[in-house]
Amino acid sequence: MHWVYVLLGKERRLYFGQTNNLRQRLLDHNEGKSLATKPYRPWKIVYLEGYASKLDALDREKKLKQFGQSYARLKKRIGHSLQDG
Repeated sequence: MHWVYVLLGKERRLYFGQTNNLRQRLLDHNEGKSLATKPYRPWKIVYLEGYASKLDALDREKKLKQFGQSYARLKKRIGHSLQDG
């Protein structure tokens, strides 16, 4: 299974990613192994989507990172999770 995930970090920073090993990837983010996410630790998962195909997961991640309508719809869908921290 391939996962597209949204993380919420310090200062309400959002990060979008994809992986086939969710536990390890979250651990990597929280241990500072990713330069893009290191300054905003700790991270927690606030949203997940599962895909059988890695290509589908990569496509969805790309769409979310473009900050267009897909991003706006997702942010509206998980708004309470983002506020509650």
